[in-house]
Amino acid sequence: MFQMTPWVQKILILNILFFVLFNIMTVVSSDYLVLHSYASGKFIPTQFVSYMFLHGDFHHIFSNMFGLIIFAPLLEKFLGYKKFLWMYFISGIGAGILYWLVGAWELHLMYQDLLAYINNPNPDALVAYFDQHDHLTYINNLRYFENFAHHPNDPQIISETIKSIKESYDASAARGMVGASGAVFGVLATFALLFPNTELFLLFIPFPIKAKYLVSAYGLYELYKLIQDRPDDNVAHFAHLSGMLFAFILVTYWKRQRNSFY
Repeated sequence: MFQMTPWVQKILILNILFFVLFNIMTVVSSDYLVLHSYASGKFIPTQFVSYMFLHGDFHHIFSNMFGLIIFAPLLEKFLGYKKFLWMYFISGIGAGILYWLVGAWELHLMYQDLLAYINNPNPDALVAYFDQHDHLTYINNLRYFENFAHHPNDPQIISETIKSIKESYDASAARGMVGASGAVFGVLATFALLFPNTELFLLFIPFPIKAKYLVSAYGLYELYKLIQDRPDDNVAHFAHLSGMLFAFILVTYWKRQRNSFY
């Protein structure tokens, strides 16, 4: 039986409530709560908070809430609810801001390449654009690119390629981020920093593992997935790592303050 603490319980209930309202009952659109890019025309600053309470599917919310109820109650008891909430929201909001900024820069580069292609449409530039910015489309439509290479001056094909690049950019600009993962990864990092030698038992590992090793391994896995950058991977690994980073900075700051935890 999990020993829940007041604010962990409130966060859990809010996440479940939002999931039921927007994923199961769909009583109202969650579009204005999703963290949107600046280029989408739907971005408002409050989304840096609201996105933390939305989840895409059951597996998404289950994994985040499972991590929350396992690691967060002890942190709330140890830190006190004020510091716990500071840590949780700074990790989540910070992860959202860094993810949003990186996404804004990537969209800027996409837009510059889009304009360059419109000014000089050619097969090599088309391949370069999709290979860099939308690799999955490139892999799934090789015949399309081969056809353009064989007919580089066909005005109809050129018009279609310009349309496809615009659609690719618009699709990227319309993507939003949801989930408490940044905040939960902040919880994991904080737990490992404050209770590094606590031994944890996992179902798929037949021996106990210390928190510092488990969280470090998880962080390295997220870094590996980020570097791998698979086009079919829609997990925001950068946001996960960003949540850990903000938690590390905050806990390090607290540790340097005299009698900070007492």
